[in-house]
Amino acid sequence: MIASLRGNVQHTMPDGIILDVAGVGYRLTMSTRSLALLGAVSGEVSLHTHMHVREDVMSLFGFVEPEEREFFTILKGVSGVGPKVAIAILSAYSPEDLRRAVLGKDIVLFQSITGIGKKTAERLVLELKDKVGELPSVPFNDSSPSATPGGYYLAREALISLGYNFAEAELALLGCEPDADVEVLVKDALRKIGAGA
Repeated sequence: MIASLRGNVQHTMPDGIILDVAGVGYRLTMSTRSLALLGAVSGEVSLHTHMHVREDVMSLFGFVEPEEREFFTILKGVSGVGPKVAIAILSAYSPEDLRRAVLGKDIVLFQSITGIGKKTAERLVLELKDKVGELPSVPFNDSSPSATPGGYYLAREALISLGYNFAEAELALLGCEPDADVEVLVKDALRKIGAGA
Protein backbone atom coordinates (compact mmCIF):
# COMPACT_ATOMS: atom_id res chain seq x y z
CA MET A 1 0.00 0.00 0.00
CA ILE A 2 1.38 3.42 -0.99
CA ALA A 3 0.67 5.75 1.95
CA SER A 4 2.52 8.87 0.79
CA LEU A 5 4.57 10.29 -2.08
CA ARG A 6 7.09 13.12 -2.33
CA GLY A 7 7.96 14.71 -5.65
CA ASN A 8 7.34 17.52 -8.11
CA VAL A 9 4.08 18.25 -9.91
CA GLN A 10 4.74 17.41 -13.55
CA HIS A 11 1.26 18.12 -14.90
CA THR A 12 -2.06 19.36 -13.49
CA MET A 13 -5.46 18.13 -14.71
CA PRO A 14 -9.04 19.06 -13.70
CA ASP A 15 -9.30 15.94 -11.52
CA GLY A 16 -5.73 15.48 -10.35
CA ILE A 17 -2.01 15.63 -11.11
CA ILE A 18 0.95 13.70 -12.41
CA LEU A 19 3.55 13.63 -9.63
CA ASP A 20 7.14 13.01 -10.67
CA VAL A 21 8.83 10.89 -8.01
CA ALA A 22 12.47 10.15 -8.90
CA GLY A 23 11.64 9.98 -12.61
CA VAL A 24 8.44 7.94 -12.22
CA GLY A 25 5.16 9.73 -12.94
CA TYR A 26 2.28 8.81 -10.60
CA ARG A 27 -1.24 9.81 -11.63
CA LEU A 28 -3.13 11.01 -8.54
CA THR A 29 -6.84 11.77 -8.51
CA MET A 30 -7.55 14.64 -6.11
CA SER A 31 -10.44 16.73 -4.80
CA THR A 32 -10.73 20.27 -6.13
CA ARG A 33 -10.02 21.44 -2.57
CA SER A 34 -6.69 19.59 -2.45
CA LEU A 35 -5.83 20.85 -5.94
CA ALA A 36 -6.47 24.42 -4.81
CA LEU A 37 -4.26 23.95 -1.75
CA LEU A 38 -1.58 22.39 -3.92
CA GLY A 39 -1.70 25.35 -6.30
CA ALA A 40 -0.24 27.57 -3.59
CA VAL A 41 2.80 25.29 -3.16
CA SER A 42 5.91 25.47 -5.33
CA GLY A 43 8.77 22.99 -5.61
CA GLU A 44 8.72 19.54 -4.06
CA VAL A 45 5.51 18.46 -2.38
CA SER A 46 4.60 15.62 -0.03
CA LEU A 47 1.14 14.10 -0.42
CA HIS A 48 -0.88 11.58 1.59
CA THR A 49 -2.21 8.85 -0.68
CA HIS A 50 -4.73 6.04 -0.83
CA MET A 51 -4.52 3.18 -3.30
CA HIS A 52 -7.83 1.76 -4.48
CA VAL A 53 -7.61 -1.70 -6.04
CA ARG A 54 -10.36 -3.57 -7.87
CA GLU A 55 -10.23 -6.57 -10.18
CA ASP A 56 -9.98 -4.40 -13.30
CA VAL A 57 -8.46 -1.16 -12.05
CA MET A 58 -5.84 0.27 -9.71
CA SER A 59 -6.23 3.96 -8.78
CA LEU A 60 -4.16 6.28 -6.63
CA PHE A 61 -5.77 9.19 -4.77
CA GLY A 62 -3.81 12.11 -3.36
CA PHE A 63 -4.55 14.43 -0.43
CA VAL A 64 -2.77 17.53 0.87
CA GLU A 65 -4.21 17.14 4.38
CA PRO A 66 -4.29 13.86 6.36
CA GLU A 67 -7.83 14.47 7.67
CA GLU A 68 -9.13 14.58 4.09
CA ARG A 69 -7.62 11.14 3.42
CA GLU A 70 -9.16 9.81 6.63
CA PHE A 71 -12.59 11.14 5.69
CA PHE A 72 -12.17 9.69 2.18
CA THR A 73 -11.55 6.25 3.70
CA ILE A 74 -14.63 6.55 5.93
CA LEU A 75 -16.81 7.76 3.04
CA LYS A 76 -15.76 4.77 0.92
CA GLY A 77 -17.04 2.51 3.68
CA VAL A 78 -20.60 3.75 3.20
CA SER A 79 -22.80 1.44 1.15
CA GLY A 80 -23.11 2.70 -2.43
CA VAL A 81 -20.30 5.25 -2.13
CA GLY A 82 -17.26 4.54 -4.28
CA PRO A 83 -14.02 6.50 -4.55
CA LYS A 84 -15.31 8.84 -7.28
CA VAL A 85 -18.35 9.82 -5.21
CA ALA A 86 -16.16 10.22 -2.12
CA ILE A 87 -13.86 12.61 -4.03
CA ALA A 88 -16.90 14.53 -5.32
CA ILE A 89 -18.13 14.94 -1.73
CA LEU A 90 -14.71 16.15 -0.56
CA SER A 91 -14.52 18.51 -3.54
CA ALA A 92 -17.74 20.18 -2.39
CA TYR A 93 -17.08 20.45 1.35
CA SER A 94 -14.18 20.24 3.80
CA PRO A 95 -13.98 17.36 6.31
CA GLU A 96 -14.97 19.81 9.06
CA ASP A 97 -18.10 20.90 7.16
CA LEU A 98 -19.03 17.28 6.46
CA ARG A 99 -18.56 16.29 10.08
CA ARG A 100 -20.83 19.12 11.19
CA ALA A 101 -23.42 18.03 8.61
CA VAL A 102 -23.35 14.44 9.87
CA LEU A 103 -23.61 15.40 13.54
CA GLY A 104 -26.33 17.92 12.71
CA LYS A 105 -28.19 15.40 10.47
CA ASP A 106 -27.97 17.90 7.62
CA ILE A 107 -29.25 15.76 4.73
CA VAL A 108 -29.81 18.83 2.54
CA LEU A 109 -26.08 19.63 2.53
CA PHE A 110 -25.28 16.20 1.11
CA GLN A 111 -28.10 16.51 -1.44
CA SER A 112 -26.54 19.75 -2.69
CA ILE A 113 -23.59 17.69 -4.02
CA THR A 114 -23.87 16.64 -7.66
CA GLY A 115 -24.71 12.94 -7.93
CA ILE A 116 -26.05 12.59 -4.37
CA GLY A 117 -29.78 11.91 -4.12
CA LYS A 118 -31.99 11.91 -1.04
CA LYS A 119 -31.56 8.19 -0.27
CA THR A 120 -27.77 8.35 -0.53
CA ALA A 121 -27.72 11.54 1.58
CA GLU A 122 -29.81 9.83 4.28
CA ARG A 123 -27.55 6.77 4.17
CA LEU A 124 -24.44 8.95 4.51
CA VAL A 125 -25.78 10.69 7.62
CA LEU A 126 -26.97 7.41 9.14
CA GLU A 127 -23.80 5.39 8.49
CA LEU A 128 -21.33 8.17 9.30
CA LYS A 129 -22.79 9.34 12.60
CA ASP A 130 -20.84 6.77 14.64
CA LYS A 131 -17.69 7.10 12.54
CA VAL A 132 -17.02 10.84 12.50
CA GLY A 133 -16.04 10.65 16.15
CA GLU A 134 -13.00 8.69 14.98
CA LEU A 135 -11.60 11.91 13.50
CA PRO A 136 -10.23 13.86 16.48
CA SER A 137 -8.08 15.99 14.16
CA VAL A 138 -11.20 17.58 12.67
CA PRO A 139 -12.54 20.24 15.06
CA PHE A 140 -16.24 20.50 15.80
CA ASN A 141 -17.98 23.48 17.30
CA ASP A 142 -21.35 22.69 18.86
CA SER A 143 -22.35 26.35 18.65
CA SER A 144 -21.98 26.48 14.87
CA PRO A 145 -25.21 27.06 12.89
CA SER A 146 -24.73 23.80 10.96
CA ALA A 147 -24.72 21.86 14.23
CA THR A 148 -27.94 23.39 15.47
CA PRO A 149 -31.11 21.66 14.29
CA GLY A 150 -34.35 23.59 13.98
CA GLY A 151 -34.44 27.28 13.11
CA TYR A 152 -31.32 27.38 10.98
CA TYR A 153 -32.46 24.50 8.76
CA LEU A 154 -36.01 25.80 8.50
CA ALA A 155 -34.73 29.25 7.53
CA ARG A 156 -32.50 27.72 4.88
CA GLU A 157 -35.42 25.70 3.52
CA ALA A 158 -37.53 28.87 3.42
CA LEU A 159 -34.88 30.72 1.42
CA ILE A 160 -34.58 27.80 -1.02
CA SER A 161 -38.37 27.77 -1.45
CA LEU A 162 -38.14 31.49 -2.30
CA GLY A 163 -35.91 30.63 -5.25
CA TYR A 164 -32.40 30.96 -3.82
CA ASN A 165 -30.03 28.05 -4.34
CA PHE A 166 -28.38 26.12 -1.51
CA ALA A 167 -25.10 28.06 -1.64
CA GLU A 168 -26.88 31.44 -1.65
CA ALA A 169 -29.01 30.42 1.32
CA GLU A 170 -25.96 29.20 3.28
CA LEU A 171 -24.06 32.41 2.53
CA ALA A 172 -27.00 34.58 3.58
CA LEU A 173 -27.28 32.73 6.90
CA LEU A 174 -23.56 32.84 7.58
CA GLY A 175 -22.86 34.36 10.99
CA CYS A 176 -26.49 34.25 12.05
CA GLU A 177 -27.62 33.70 15.65
CA PRO A 178 -28.44 29.94 15.65
CA ASP A 179 -31.04 30.25 18.43
CA ALA A 180 -33.03 32.99 16.70
CA ASP A 181 -36.59 32.43 15.43
CA VAL A 182 -37.01 31.24 11.84
CA GLU A 183 -38.79 34.45 10.88
CA VAL A 184 -35.94 36.59 12.25
CA LEU A 185 -33.34 34.45 10.47
CA VAL A 186 -35.15 34.70 7.13
CA LYS A 187 -35.65 38.46 7.44
CA ASP A 188 -31.98 38.99 8.34
CA ALA A 189 -30.87 36.77 5.44
CA LEU A 190 -33.10 38.62 2.95
CA ARG A 191 -31.78 41.94 4.26
CA LYS A 192 -28.21 40.72 3.76
CA ILE A 193 -29.02 39.52 0.22
CA GLY A 194 -30.71 42.84 -0.58
CA ALA A 195 -27.66 44.74 0.65
CA GLY A 196 -25.44 42.65 -1.59
CA ALA A 197 -23.47 41.23 1.33
